[in-house]
Amino acid sequence: MSARYPPLAVKVWGNFACFTRPENKVERVSYSVPTPSAARGILESIFWKPEFTWQIQEIWILNQIHTYSILRNEVNSKASHRAAASWEKNGGGFFAPEDRSQRHTLALRDVAYVIQAEIILNDHADADIAKYRDQFRRRVKNGRCFSRPYLGCREFAAEFGLPDDSDQPIDRTENLGRMLYDLKYQTDGTGRGTPVFFDAAMNQGILNVPAWEDAYAITKIS
Repeated sequence: MSARYPPLAVKVWGNFACFTRPENKVERVSYSVPTPSAARGILESIFWKPEFTWQIQEIWILNQIHTYSILRNEVNSKASHRAAASWEKNGGGFFAPEDRSQRHTLALRDVAYVIQAEIILNDHADADIAKYRDQFRRRVKNGRCFSRPYLGCREFAAEFGLPDDSDQPIDRTENLGRMLYDLKYQTDGTGRGTPVFFDAAMNQGILNVPAWEDAYAITKIS
């Protein structure tokens, strides 16, 4: 339904980014470029409606790829509403020094990207797609968002705006190997998801993203 329109585009940039490779369980190691799911999350932070989904088409890498090593003190446990309610009722609490460990992050620094995507209307949508496209462009132009976009990790906040003709991808071509595309969530309400991967390649600084159906079909075969 959106084939007659050119893709929507937004420029995002920040001091740091970390698009974590899922095969690294403890230490965070970033992919060298954003994953499609990370790009989708950025767009949804700016503009989201239940009437449509975002389909990422291209990600332009504007700055040369540089890594940055960070060593941080983190806690091992996840926040739990049940535990907090129990502490309020029975006493006790969480003591960070007893649950702390040092973890290494290999992040990216001084990053900038142009994300190109299209809006795919869901079956129950009753408005013309042009309405949502105009809303997205106005939000980007005015710097408005539902929640602050971030570059892989929430502490790595992203700035965003409209791209211009000076924003050009870097001159770099390489095979990036298997990359996480997104998660295929179960429909039983459990929240469990199956990771979907695709064979990623950067061509003249541009990561071309296949359609969801194509990536999912490849994952099922492999």
